Amino acid sequence: MLRLFSFLVLLLMVVDAPAHAQTEADYARYPTYDGTDLGLTYREGKPTLRVWAPTAEQLTLRLYDAGTGGLPRATHAMQKAEGGTWTYQLPAGTSGFYTVQATIGGQARAEVADPYVHAVGLNGQRGALLDAAAVSPAGWAQDRRPALKQPTDVVIGEVHVRDLSMHPQSGIRHKGKFLGFTETATRGPQGVKTGLDHLVELGLTHVHLLPTNDFASLDESQPGQRYNWGYDPLHYTVPEGTYATDAAAPQARILELKQLVQALHGRGLRVVLDVVYNHTADAGRSSFEQLVPGYYYRHAADGRLANASACGNEAASERPMVRKLIVESVAYWACHYRVDGFRFDLMGILDLETMRQVRAALDKEDPSIFIYGEGWTAGASPLPEAQRAVKANVAQMPAVAAFGDELRDGVKGHFARQKEPGFASGQPGLEESVKFGIVGATRHPQLDYAKVNYSHAPWAAAPAQALNYVACHDDMVLWDKLRAANPDASEEELIRMDALSNAIVFTAQGVPFLPVGDEFLRSKSGAHNSYNLPDSINQIDWGRKARYAPVFKFYRGLIALRRAHPAFRLPTQELVARHLEFLPDAPAGTVAYRLREHAGGDKWNNIVVVFNGNRRPAQVPVPAGRYTVVLRGLEVNDKGLDQLTQDAKPLTVPASSALILVQ
Repeated sequence: MLRLFSFLVLLLMVVDAPAHAQTEADYARYPTYDGTDLGLTYREGKPTLRVWAPTAEQLTLRLYDAGTGGLPRATHAMQKAEGGTWTYQLPAGTSGFYTVQATIGGQARAEVADPYVHAVGLNGQRGALLDAAAVSPAGWAQDRRPALKQPTDVVIGEVHVRDLSMHPQSGIRHKGKFLGFTETATRGPQGVKTGLDHLVELGLTHVHLLPTNDFASLDESQPGQRYNWGYDPLHYTVPEGTYATDAAAPQARILELKQLVQALHGRGLRVVLDVVYNHTADAGRSSFEQLVPGYYYRHAADGRLANASACGNEAASERPMVRKLIVESVAYWACHYRVDGFRFDLMGILDLETMRQVRAALDKEDPSIFIYGEGWTAGASPLPEAQRAVKANVAQMPAVAAFGDELRDGVKGHFARQKEPGFASGQPGLEESVKFGIVGATRHPQLDYAKVNYSHAPWAAAPAQALNYVACHDDMVLWDKLRAANPDASEEELIRMDALSNAIVFTAQGVPFLPVGDEFLRSKSGAHNSYNLPDSINQIDWGRKARYAPVFKFYRGLIALRRAHPAFRLPTQELVARHLEFLPDAPAGTVAYRLREHAGGDKWNNIVVVFNGNRRPAQVPVPAGRYTVVLRGLEVNDKGLDQLTQDAKPLTVPASSALILVQ
């Protein structure tokens, strides 16, 4: 993904020196701990801290009254225990904040919160003496995940916590906060539904939140002064303070994120967290490096920090205690926050076995929890390709999905070459890349994989392992990309291209993904990496929902069509190969296929889907017969728009449009 470039130039300067890199054989000799009580745990009201620091000569626990500032009120020497850990039990009722400080090689290192911390004070400087698992809103015991029959039923909408509510006309009081997602009956210009009501109205099943864990780029003492996506993790398993009403109160961020989950569950929506386990914001100052120097990060052959994240470092997920931390962190979010899905940032940096263990841990909690990630890295990694959780290895990770950039760039054009058009705006030669996405990156007898833009072989064992999309928070939003790539097109033409782009996504086999706001032509004024740009660029402009009401109506109908018809949601590769038939003799710049014989038990017998990416009408052969038209251009109606009797002559399909016919 595009990264936090200016911020990271400084990080690279700070953390480029390796200092503590050792060989893998050295790290393999470190004792490991198998217990489930790392971090702060409570038993009969008594807090016990256990920290893994196998190379430390001593570990000091310091207690503070406040999350920042002041002198310690007490200092305790922790006791060395099994598996390279150190422990200390405090009296029941002990409150306040804490740090731990390791002495290694005779030198006292920086005070830090432990890697397993679940509650922190301001800016995450100190852990909070708080039983985080016990902090819950009223009615939490009755909270339940909404039903989900199978993963191909998933429809994902991606949104940044701040973006949803910050617009002055959002009608949401808790702007930029977790609690903004809990407000109902919020209205924008011309009375359009906003916030939570909009997410429900759109028809999503899952709401993907950009990183909500504690990240380093924002000063929590000045919430709202700056903006960031949050892909610079400070603490993996703590909610971000700027999204809470009181970042200095450890319980507020925990309680309010749970209220968000509870509110979405109450409206039938599942919650996905965007998790960033592939690196940390600052390797040198991290709790990882201060407690166990070198262990948590990969290093290049010259001893410097490896940098497949393009953020200055990458996590050594293949090492037992790093893997343990990642797996237990994910499981904690799923268990204690009842999170329903996880999107792994730069998943390709993590190793296959870690992802398999994540899947196994979540299966114990709820097998319907959905996992997907970016099946690539942002740079070279010392971890061998065969061990990485990249697209090519997705089949080795059952029930883990990856984003399909083949369909993305096939439909809209290359992500980084903003002026390059794609299939949906008339670029030739991309038909096979579009088909690759339509079959959910699985094996299909009619595909010519040699002509696919990136992957020249199927990488998904089942459609549910393919995440279909044409845009996300990275790069230009779809509307801006279409404008940049088609400067001569009218607004009407661009709207047709936009509708065609996501008609392809939402009728394709696999799992569809949509950045919230694209359903009413969201714009970021052409910005292609808005990670730290102001609210004026990033906030969702609810006025566009009113202005482009027909476009929103189309998207809402498109999602409803998908959810109503199992033919678009086939669960296995075998069913896709059996029921999805690409039609012969489709002219250049078009794709046509038929879902036949009540695919997936659909009430419709045959469904003919035609996409014309050309900027002029096309003559497309379709099987003769009598059809009901259910989608044409920006019109969609499950009950039918009109009837069509097709003879042996080719069917005329308007420029830059989709057409769906059913029997």
